[in-house]
Amino acid sequence: MPYKPHASSRNDAPSGVKAVLGPTNTGKTHLAIERLCAHSSGAIGFPLRLLAREVYDRVCKIKGEANVALITGEERIEPKNARYLLCTAEAMPVTDRSLAFVAIDEAQIGADRERGHVFTDRLLHARGREETMILGSSTIEPLVKALVPGVEVITRPRFSTLSHIGAKKLSRIPPRSAIVAFSTEQVYAIAEMLRRFRGGAAVVMGALSPQTRNAQVELYQSGEVDYLVATDAIGMGLNLDVQHVAFAGLSKYDGRRHRRLTTSEMAQIAGRAGRHQTDGSFGTLTGSGGHDSEFEPEEIYAIEEHRFPPLTKLFWREPEPRFDSIAALIGDLETPPDRAELAPAPEAIDLAVLKRLSEDGEIAASVRGHAQVARFWDVCRLPDFRQQGAETHSRFVARLWQDLRHGQLGADYMAQQIAQLDRTGGDIDTLQGRIAAIRSWAYIAQRPDWVLAREEMAARARAVEARLSDALHGKLTERFINRRTAVLMKKLGPDAGLLSVRLEDEEVLVEGEHIGSLRGFAFQVDPGTRLTDRKLLLAAAERHLPALLQRRADALAAAIHDGSAELTLDAGQIRWEGEKIAALGPGRSLLTPSLVPDRVLDAVPGPSRKALVAALEAWLDTALAPLAPLAKLDEASRTEDAGPDLRALLIALVECGGLCAREETGVDRLDKQRRTMLARLGVRVGALDLFVPAMLKPGPIALWRQLARIAGKPAPGGEPDAAMPPAMDAAKRQRAPGYRNLGKQLIRLDMAEKLLREAHEARGSGAASRDFALDPARAVSMGLTTASYARLLRMAGFQPVMPRPLAEDAHGPPAPVRWRWRPPRRQAEEQRPQPIRKDSAFAALGELISR
Repeated sequence: MPYKPHASSRNDAPSGVKAVLGPTNTGKTHLAIERLCAHSSGAIGFPLRLLAREVYDRVCKIKGEANVALITGEERIEPKNARYLLCTAEAMPVTDRSLAFVAIDEAQIGADRERGHVFTDRLLHARGREETMILGSSTIEPLVKALVPGVEVITRPRFSTLSHIGAKKLSRIPPRSAIVAFSTEQVYAIAEMLRRFRGGAAVVMGALSPQTRNAQVELYQSGEVDYLVATDAIGMGLNLDVQHVAFAGLSKYDGRRHRRLTTSEMAQIAGRAGRHQTDGSFGTLTGSGGHDSEFEPEEIYAIEEHRFPPLTKLFWREPEPRFDSIAALIGDLETPPDRAELAPAPEAIDLAVLKRLSEDGEIAASVRGHAQVARFWDVCRLPDFRQQGAETHSRFVARLWQDLRHGQLGADYMAQQIAQLDRTGGDIDTLQGRIAAIRSWAYIAQRPDWVLAREEMAARARAVEARLSDALHGKLTERFINRRTAVLMKKLGPDAGLLSVRLEDEEVLVEGEHIGSLRGFAFQVDPGTRLTDRKLLLAAAERHLPALLQRRADALAAAIHDGSAELTLDAGQIRWEGEKIAALGPGRSLLTPSLVPDRVLDAVPGPSRKALVAALEAWLDTALAPLAPLAKLDEASRTEDAGPDLRALLIALVECGGLCAREETGVDRLDKQRRTMLARLGVRVGALDLFVPAMLKPGPIALWRQLARIAGKPAPGGEPDAAMPPAMDAAKRQRAPGYRNLGKQLIRLDMAEKLLREAHEARGSGAASRDFALDPARAVSMGLTTASYARLLRMAGFQPVMPRPLAEDAHGPPAPVRWRWRPPRRQAEEQRPQPIRKDSAFAALGELISR
């Protein structure tokens, strides 16, 4: 089928078609907006959703939101009485003759391989009732004159000059510059470098949502950062305050091959520099890659003088194909035009998807009749927002067609698909992928005949895209912008000490930017600070630190005295707000350690430091109060009444944390007077162990262990639990303080003594060799196994008596185990005090203390 105009415009094509052509920064878009607002109604078709949104916001301020609509594939804001439509080229109305004014922007995109046929169709058929305006580069002028009879061509000069300034290093690129790269990886790499030595850059890519793009541009426009890193999407009419454009490369991948940019493409991008009457410049980055990354002299001349070879062809595809069958549809879409100015459009992704799915017998069989073919073609035209290629995109379209072939998508299904993407976690690439995915569902939701509850689902999709956009903006800002460095680059210098410094909680701020933190009494520069800025930051902050530290020290000392200070003693260190301010060192004895102030207190002025140290020493006395039972033993060991044997025993108890095995203490050698004195000191003498009951608690044990380590004494076992059970598995704690080891189990000393005392009560007074039975219920209630209970009894001198075997003809339960107790030798000899061996450890310790 050869080229033909739309049926609706063959015989009644309105006059008043103007082509406003020229380079960038000629005010073409501004003129179109003025003409739109001068008419009673109108529409403008733009190449980018971002640009349509930007102009929509401008027209809303002029005409009011109730009169202005935004129509794109993914977003439709259509007030009931809207008279002014801002659209993407694909979404703009073509056959509607009720609009007084119609304009198509960047008409030269008709030469683009993927979208060119859309712009060509709009150039040929989009007409306003009263006025039509075609905007674009001068390169399209011959084709406009040939294809649009009676067109009035208006050429507009550039407002400012554009000059080439050569190649520069990235570190030498002037402020208010845009660096243009042609891959996501290159954009990220350049932005990372700018963050390190220029405070960062805003990032603009075509894959960003309008909300993210606007937020990034605002960072640049507001002056918060002086650099913008963008893809070539910046060339499509995005109005920015750019003074210089630096090309990171001069070639790109166009979907088929890697090629050098045309001079007109270079000019479109370079033309972003300089706005209105402000001149601009362009150049390249030094070291961005070989000779191909430098402008040729003829390219520089063409860009500066705005002289480019004219376009010779625009791509065209049948805009009104037949829907009799899939084969007829494909045939019409591949029909070449019959005009020399038009060329067959390369296979766009929608046609590629259509042809792939038509080869699927099951899908092809489901497409029957004019309405079904038309609906199937609409589904195939779903844009590939994910940029995954025809093969992958066709599988997504196939799944969508299976749901749409029988009717509309249900609200629950749409809500589920949208909700799956409503997750703001992940990195930049993950969030970009989700935004691309939600754009697909936003496009689907905009179709009135595809989705039930269309308005609700479209609103949900927009809300999710907004949340994802906010998260992406946050990630981009976090990764590529260092606000502090940006501020310091502008404000820091020799007078850094005069900068405004304040403290918010623990964060130190210079000119409102975080430079470090004050943890306890230690100032730490932000670890992300560049080495060259570190000295300046310290100079700015430390000037104010002494007075600040003095106030902190005075406040902490007062809090210690009134009991409100939150201090902790852990591993021999005194900490405040998690930071070390003092430590314990060896003292006169294990229970009287010395307090060693940390070096962070050296910066506190003298009087306040002394007052704080005195307060800490008072606090330490209170903190060691749980060890008072041990302190009592230590004090008693220094009296003359103790005698050498008791003195040695008390010292051993203190150094063991108030817990000793009986056979290691020599308690049986004490006379009655010393044993009475020992009992008055709170020491419990058990069958197996000597212990101070208060020291069986986790707190005192943990405290004693700290002091033992400081004094260089060995401390047994692991740390005590906050809740100490009567019995536990020995595998969990091999040498637990306060526990008796029973092999596979441990039992707390006081519980062990209680069981043994009950065993003695069961055998009766004075019955040393009589057999008796024991009920193991008490031991079982404490968590002991029968084997562990038996082992405990054996340790204390109890021996099991084997029961007599039953007669061969006898029946019944086995007889209960009976026990017999034999007094240990030490008790038999208790009445005869044994002389202390001169070579024993207790004799040597006693003589040493007596000196």
